[in-house]
Formats: sequence, structure tokens, C-alpha cells
Amino acid sequence: MSRMAVFFLSASLALACGVAEAGGALPASSSAVVGGETSIPYGWVDFCQRRPRECSRPPLPARDVALDAATWRALNRINVKVNSAIEPVSNYDHWGTMLDHWDYPTDGKGDCKVYALLKRKLLIDRGFPRQALLMTIVRDLEGEGHAILTVKTDHGDFILDNLTDRIRPWTATGYRYVKRQSQQDPNVWVSYSGAAPAGAAHGGTARID
Repeated sequence: MSRMAVFFLSASLALACGVAEAGGALPASSSAVVGGETSIPYGWVDFCQRRPRECSRPPLPARDVALDAATWRALNRINVKVNSAIEPVSNYDHWGTMLDHWDYPTDGKGDCKVYALLKRKLLIDRGFPRQALLMTIVRDLEGEGHAILTVKTDHGDFILDNLTDRIRPWTATGYRYVKRQSQQDPNVWVSYSGAAPAGAAHGGTARID
């Protein structure tokens, strides 16, 4: 069995285990306002060419995750599981190319895109709506390009990030948001409208376009 298959199996088994209900209120966020269509990242186009079954999906009506204690636990489990399972390595060191390469961690290694793609896949496999799991490009605290996963819920937008095990409201990351997938069609990307959230980084050159 491949390393990737073993990981998927262990993640599924871990998510099947029951846990006690978490006490306290569910977290709250706001919903980001997005603009019109924008350029599609080269890495997503290349990923779709290599894995057409992942991208040849019909458009669907926008849908958010109905957030409750169980879905919040599932989000946290997958975020932590993926963050701990993948060995971080740069795009160039991993693939030997400066071209942005998006893929699943078939060898257990990867950079931010690999983490976000696997989280998206595992959540979809668990039954989360595809329309609520959006690959997102930001500029990080150093002004560099960074990929994260936005989860749209009826409690607002939350971020799954390989740089932290804590799931945060989209406004609490300090990032400047550039673009993300459309809820209706993952092969359409939309820009962010308005000003960046307070504390977002500015400047620098994004490595992900």
C-alpha cells in the first residue's frame, strides 16, 4: 500500500473515532466579500491537466458548511492531521522547478499548496460540500505568496493553514487576501474586494499567482 493510501486510511480511521462534545459556543467569523473573475493560478491549471478527474466537475449552487460541534471537531482533526503528516519542503527542492507545482503528498512531502489540497480532498471525502472548500492565495506576514484553504460556513469564513494548527477567522490571520476559487465552480477564481483585513502584510513579491 502506498504512503498516500496509508495516510488516507489512517485519517479515515481517526475521524471515525467518537469524542466527547466540546463545550462552549461555536466560533464566529465574517464572510469575505469577493469581486469578479480573475486569473487562475498556473499551479491549479497544471494540477487539473495532470489530474483531470479532480477538476472536471460541473458548477454547483453556492453552499456553506452548517457549523456545529461535530463539523468543527472534524475540521480541527483534519487540519492537525495533515499538518503533522506532511514534511514541509519548498516547491523547488521538492519538484526541482521554479514553476508552481500543485499536487497531493504522494511521497509525504510538500509546501503550502500540498497541505491545502489534501485538506480539501479529505474534507470532501468526509462529506463536506465542495462549494465551501476553497483554495485561496494570500500574501503572508512577510509579503510572500502563500496558499491556504478557506472553509465557508454559516458562522463565517475560517482558514485552515499549514503554518498553524489553530483554525482562525479569515480576518485574524494577518494575511492580505488575493484570490480564491469561486464557490460555484472551482475552475473559476475570483478576486477579493475592499481593503485587506487589519494587520495584513503588504509588499514583497507573491510566489503564487
